[in-house]
Amino acid sequence: MARRSPASGLLWILMGLSLLDLSCGSSTSSQSSGNGSSSVPSQHARVQHVFIVVEENRNYSSVLGSADMPYLNGLATTYAYAKNYYADTHPSIGNYFMLTTGKTITNDDGFSGTVSDDNIVRRLIKAGKTWKEYSEDLPSTGYTGGDSGGYVEHHNPLSYFSDVRDDSTQAQNLVPFSQFAIDLHNHALPNYSFIVPNDQDNSHDGSRAQADSWLQTNIDPLVKSSDFNTPGGALLIIAYDESGDDNTLGGGKVLWVVVGPSVKKGHTSTTTYQHENSLRFMSKLIGLSDFPGAAASAPDMGEFVSGD
Repeated sequence: MARRSPASGLLWILMGLSLLDLSCGSSTSSQSSGNGSSSVPSQHARVQHVFIVVEENRNYSSVLGSADMPYLNGLATTYAYAKNYYADTHPSIGNYFMLTTGKTITNDDGFSGTVSDDNIVRRLIKAGKTWKEYSEDLPSTGYTGGDSGGYVEHHNPLSYFSDVRDDSTQAQNLVPFSQFAIDLHNHALPNYSFIVPNDQDNSHDGSRAQADSWLQTNIDPLVKSSDFNTPGGALLIIAYDESGDDNTLGGGKVLWVVVGPSVKKGHTSTTTYQHENSLRFMSKLIGLSDFPGAAASAPDMGEFVSGD
């Protein structure tokens, strides 16, 4: 049998030590990666974009299952909806503020003052997130005035905030709804979108069928878009601000529907939720960790998202 030289033996020892080092390194790397993933929220818990479309003044029972609203009902049954979701107050304005400040602020639909309370815009700016309020019939970009033509001020809560009124740059995020299709086409949608149809198209003055047609024409392109359907892409809420004639829990039972690639399809919830829960839910999904007003203590709505 051939004898190995001292140099050959040393070479084998060095090779063995190298392999052992690689093995230990791989093990350490794997362990570090595992620890990292446990401290970072899972992918489904974050999305790039959240959208809310606010409809008007219909009881839950007049919308869910309505033959006049096949598109919205199709989204509800395909994706998920809440069976016990209640508005916070009557009339409209307090509900819009609850969705964006976690407070009612006022129940005067004629209110035109500046709101300096903590709000979603302030939180988005602080976190470096982008936002827009897309308002049908808005007279011009950056408009913060009163009712004009089909534009209704009290359905546009972000236009009241001091963070917007006192900052001309932020005010440019108040845009006509016509900008929505442009931003969708250009892959330029913000992290947070508040979408406001006019009173003919949100079922306030128009019919349920008209509101449903508006959703299918204007929102379905979003739901079918690649940006929306990319994993971790987006989540959409369609909710009614208040019921037509129900005062339960302040504003009555209304339909709340959630749509997105990370939503548990076919899920229905019997948990009681209100607008402050939606504010927290949307904020958390885009990575905010602090929430204004009642959203700070509102229960999470994570049951609607896969993996939660």
